Amino acid sequence: MTDTPSYGLWSLVIINSIFFIAFAFSFARPRSTRDWRSLGAYSAFIVALFTEMYGFPLTIYVLSGWLSSRFPGVDFLAHDSGHLLEVMFGWRSNPHFGPFHLLSTAFIVGGFWLLSKAWPVLYRAQREHRVADTGPYARIRHPQYVAFVLVMFGFLLQWPTLITLALFPVLLIVYARLAHQEERDVLVEFGEAYVQYRERTPAFIPVLGRQPPDATE
Repeated sequence: MTDTPSYGLWSLVIINSIFFIAFAFSFARPRSTRDWRSLGAYSAFIVALFTEMYGFPLTIYVLSGWLSSRFPGVDFLAHDSGHLLEVMFGWRSNPHFGPFHLLSTAFIVGGFWLLSKAWPVLYRAQREHRVADTGPYARIRHPQYVAFVLVMFGFLLQWPTLITLALFPVLLIVYARLAHQEERDVLVEFGEAYVQYRERTPAFIPVLGRQPPDATE
């Protein structure tokens, strides 16, 4: 037993929310209204996540009856038990070394890495007034949206909550609509050059094994 409370740690809610939102902001560098919407959707997910992770465990309270009956002996108000997937799939050691947590870290790091690689390419293309088609943009047309989805999916694996589980598919739709709107605007701006780029480059999921000619940037 420890005297350290597991929840009600609102300072950690604020610190972690600011840290991960600022981290994404430093890579995404939003400039347009669409960019701010994209970052705003991600920010809503992050705040909801850390509110439950350190502030108020709503999901634990709502599911407490079912969790207690399915997993007797587990103290679900202990902070480590908030890693629900680790508990539900039988990982009883330190959850930070569990398979879902490690997979979560890979998705989160991968998402931020993709975001950091995509922004300079897009920024340079905008300054030169041309289609962004190198680096990550040589493999998929919307690496920044994919990056945000990877980060959020990673957090879902690490600390699933009812609210973030409900938010996730909504945010997928939001990002898909933002990408569609972006394509309409870019098509008007660049015409045939963007048509050719769109024909050879998938939107969100890269083609495995294919080496685009301009993917080395």
